[in-house]
Amino acid sequence: MLEIKHLTVAIEGKKILHDINLTIRTGETHALFGPNGSGKTTLLMAIMGFPKYQVIKGSIIFKGKDITRLPLDERAHLGIGMSFQRPPVVRGVKTRDLVAACLRGRETEESIEQLAERADLADFMDREINYGFSGGEIKRSELMQVLAQKPELTLLDEPESGVDLVNIALIGELINKLLDKGCHIRARKCMGLIITHTGHILDYVNARTGYVMVEGRISCGGDPHEILATIRAKGYEECIKCMMENVPSE
Repeated sequence: MLEIKHLTVAIEGKKILHDINLTIRTGETHALFGPNGSGKTTLLMAIMGFPKYQVIKGSIIFKGKDITRLPLDERAHLGIGMSFQRPPVVRGVKTRDLVAACLRGRETEESIEQLAERADLADFMDREINYGFSGGEIKRSELMQVLAQKPELTLLDEPESGVDLVNIALIGELINKLLDKGCHIRARKCMGLIITHTGHILDYVNARTGYVMVEGRISCGGDPHEILATIRAKGYEECIKCMMENVPSE
């Protein structure tokens, strides 16, 4: 359902991603590890279509359609949703109104309240978006909005970042609901790509495949728990060493 081919991305003329290849099938969840500044968020932003992230080479195929040059709103309508690492505060707009907008005409008072209860945010719906929210409340609010969209592909940028142990379990539940984890993989209609620096979210959300990104390149792929065990034991320095030994010259 998602196929990225030889993707090279630049920001203001500087190349950040180099020849990225990645395939995620319907029902699958993949995890992308990497040190800070390695290009992980750039990949999500490029898939989502933010204009700052310029595709120099390669293509992004979603549901059999080349979306490489499509604007962000058209990608969202096709079924791509994203949860940001640091969602902004939006003054003057109630959380309830944004959730209703995400439901895109499917909203009822009951459906909005059900989403609020699931995210443990029933008392926050008439507050301005993220204003005065804790880190965990912001992440739960963001996931509630994505749940309302019902995307077929969800991009999750470090969902455990800035979240305490009490909130991370609930965030894991929301992500599992979002990705249809309660269904057999063949019955799932959604797929996900999770960026994680620490890997803590994988204690709550199972991923099928993992990758390591270093300096804008995917250095390896395989079982996400094995990759995470290596990172925890040896750090990203081992991944950098491996990448430097195998990176092709440009």
